[in-house]
Amino acid sequence: MSAKSHNEHDSEYLCTTGAQLYEEALREGRIPFERAASASCLIHLGLVHPALDDQESLEPVAPTVALHRLLRDSEERITSEWQRKERLAGVFASLIQTDNEYSTVTEPTAFKALSGTAQINGAISEAMTEAREELLSIQPSTHKGQRNEAAQAASMARDQALLNRGGRIRTLYQHTQRHVPLIIARYEQLHGDAEARTLDEVTDRLLLIDRRVAFIPGAAAKDGSHALEVRHPALISFFVTTFERLWRLGSLMYPKAAVQRSPHQGITPRQRAIAGLLIEGHTDAVIADRLGMNVRTARVHISKLAATLGSESRAQLGYLIGQSGFLDQAD
Repeated sequence: MSAKSHNEHDSEYLCTTGAQLYEEALREGRIPFERAASASCLIHLGLVHPALDDQESLEPVAPTVALHRLLRDSEERITSEWQRKERLAGVFASLIQTDNEYSTVTEPTAFKALSGTAQINGAISEAMTEAREELLSIQPSTHKGQRNEAAQAASMARDQALLNRGGRIRTLYQHTQRHVPLIIARYEQLHGDAEARTLDEVTDRLLLIDRRVAFIPGAAAKDGSHALEVRHPALISFFVTTFERLWRLGSLMYPKAAVQRSPHQGITPRQRAIAGLLIEGHTDAVIADRLGMNVRTARVHISKLAATLGSESRAQLGYLIGQSGFLDQAD
C-alpha cells in the first residue's frame, strides 16, 4: 500500500498495513524508519518510537501500554464532550427562559426547561406513556440516599408499562450501586427485556426515550430540582452514541451472568479500576472521589493490590501494574 492510499483513511485508526508493520516490529524487535512512512497511523498512535541505538529504526511500544493509553485518550474525549454538553445546556437553559417575541423560532419544542420535581416527573411520565421502543438511562450515585417509596413506585410502574408494550430498558449505574437493596429489588420485580450494566464512573443522570426525547439535569441546580427536556435530533443522536459507547465498556449487572470468571491474578474489578487511576498519578483522595468511595476504603484496596503484586512501595506498585498487563484484560 502506498503512502498516498494510506492517507485516505483517518490516522486515528490503525489500518491493515499499520497493523502488519506493528506485528512485525513486535516479532523482530524493530523495523526500519522508512517502512513506517507507508503507515503514518503507526507513528501517530504512538505504537513505535525511535530506537536509542539506531535513529534509522523504530522500536515497538508494548501492546498493553499502547492500548491502555489509547483507551484513556478515548475516555478523555468522551468526558470532554459531556462537559461541553453540560456547558451548552447551562447557557441555553437560561437563554430559553429569557426568550421573547423578537426571537425567530424554528424548533419550538427542541428544548424545554423544567423546574420542580412535579413538573420534571410529569414530563417524564408523559414521554414514557408515548414510548413504544426503548428507554436508555444513566443513573449515577447521588450519595444522598435513594428516592422515596412513592417516586420509586411511580418509576417502576412507568418502566413496567413500557416492558409490557414490548419495549426494552437498558440502564447504566456506577459500580458502587451494584449491591444497593432498592436497585436489586427493582430488577427482581421488573418483567421483560430489562438490562443493567455498571462502570466505575458515569456521567450525570440521563434518560433517553425512544431516541426522540432526552432528559438531562439543569445546570442551575445540583439538587435535581431543574432539568432540561431535549428533542433536538442532533443532540439526541449525540446522547445515544455516547450511551452506546459507555454501554460497551460496562460490566454486566443484570441479568446476572451464568458463569463468573475469576479475576486476573486475584485482582478484583474494583482494584483494576484503582490501578488504572494509580498509574495516571492520582492521589488516594482523588481516586476515592472518582470511584464513589471514602479514602479509607480506597487505601484498603490499594494495600490489597500491592500485596497481590508483591509491591513494597508506591513507586514500585505503579511499575508492577504496568508490567503485569492485567489492565489489558477484558472484564
